[in-house]
Amino acid sequence: MSNLSKDQLYALINEREDRFPKSIRSDIFNKLLELPELNKQTVRKILDSVEDAYLRSLVEPGEAIGTVAAQSIGEPGTQMTLKTFHYAGVAELNVTLGLPRLIEILDARKNPASPYMTVYLEEPFSKDKDKAQEVQRMIELSTVESISDDITVDLALMQIKISLNDILMNDKGLTPELIIEKLSKLKKGEVTHSKNEIIIDSKDLTIDDIYKLNEKIRDLKLKGVKGITRVIISKDQELDEWVLFTAGSNLPDVLSIPGVDPTRIKTNHIQEIRDTLGIEATRQAIIDEATAVLQDQGLDVDIRHIMLVSDIMTQDGNLRQIGRHGISGEKESVLARASFEVTVKHLLNSAARGERDKLRGITENVIIGQIIPLGTGTVDLIMWSGYQRDNKSVEDVKP
Repeated sequence: MSNLSKDQLYALINEREDRFPKSIRSDIFNKLLELPELNKQTVRKILDSVEDAYLRSLVEPGEAIGTVAAQSIGEPGTQMTLKTFHYAGVAELNVTLGLPRLIEILDARKNPASPYMTVYLEEPFSKDKDKAQEVQRMIELSTVESISDDITVDLALMQIKISLNDILMNDKGLTPELIIEKLSKLKKGEVTHSKNEIIIDSKDLTIDDIYKLNEKIRDLKLKGVKGITRVIISKDQELDEWVLFTAGSNLPDVLSIPGVDPTRIKTNHIQEIRDTLGIEATRQAIIDEATAVLQDQGLDVDIRHIMLVSDIMTQDGNLRQIGRHGISGEKESVLARASFEVTVKHLLNSAARGERDKLRGITENVIIGQIIPLGTGTVDLIMWSGYQRDNKSVEDVKP
C-alpha cells in the first residue's frame, strides 16, 4: 500500500486538473493506488512523464487528421485478404473477414453478407448445457421443411403430404400436435395426422393455389426467431460457460428471449444496433468491428483513426456511409464532391442551382492550384505598409 493516503494522492493528481482530462486523471489515480511505497516526489515524477506523453499525443493545430486517418486505414487495407471464414467447420456459419468486411462497415450496408450473433447467457443457463440448449431451441428458426423428410403434392387427391422426421423434431423440441395447430391456422383445408405423416386435404383449391400453399407450408415458422437459420452451442473455456453462435441476426427478438444476457450480446449487423440500441451504441460497434477486422489480419492501426471515422459516420444521429451517397456526397464544396465520383453530374447540377464554392477545404484548393488550408497554410500573414517606429517609416530604419 502507498505511503500516501487516498486524499493526498487525489490532491496531488488534481493539482494538474487543467492539464489532463478527467478520464486520464481517474485512470492514474486507480493505478497509483495499487503501487506500494509511493511518496510525493515519485508521484510528481510519474505525473510529469504522463503529462509529457499526453502532450506528445495531442494533434497539432492544422494537422490533416482526415487525410492521415484515410491513409492509416486505407494502406493496411491493401494488404488484407478476401477470404471468408467457416465457423467451427459448419458451412451455414460463414463470417466475412478482411477487406470485404471493412468495406461493408464503412459503406454502412443495411444487410451484411453474413450476419451473425454471439449470444451470452445468464446463470443458470450459461452453466448448464441442457438449459443452454433450451435457449438454443427458442432462438433457432424451425420451419415445416426443416423438420420434414419430404413434402409432396398429390394432385389426384388434391392433398399435401408431409413426412415428419422424428429425430429432427426431438432435437428441436417439436411435437406433431404443435405442427397441426400451426397448419390449421392457415385455414386452407382439413389437417389430419397418421403415424409420421400429416395430410392437408385441400379439395376446394385450384391447382395453382395448391402449389402456392405448398410453398407457404414449407416456409411456415413453427418455432424460433425469424432470420436465424442455425445456432451452434459451444463451451467458452476461459469464461467456463456455454455460449451460442448464430447464423443470421435479429437483435430485438433475441433480446426478448428468457436466459439471454442483454448486456453482453453481440451482433455484426450495425444497422440493427442503430435501430435497437441507438446511435452511441452504433458508434461503438463501428469502432469494435473495424478494429477486430484489422487485428484479425495482424494489422496495427491506431484506434484514434477508426474513432474519427466512426464519429463522422454517426455525428448527426444517423448512420451515414463514407461514399457518394453519404459523407463524400454531402460535402459543402462543389469541386470536392465532383472530384470523388460522377464528376459531370455534380458540376451540371451545381451550375443549374447556381451554387458557390467557398474553397474552404483541401481538395478544391488543390484543384485550382491555391495553397491548401493545412499546416502553415492555415495561417495568413498580413503586413501593414504604413507601420512606423519612433515616427519613422520602415524604410528609414537602418538594420
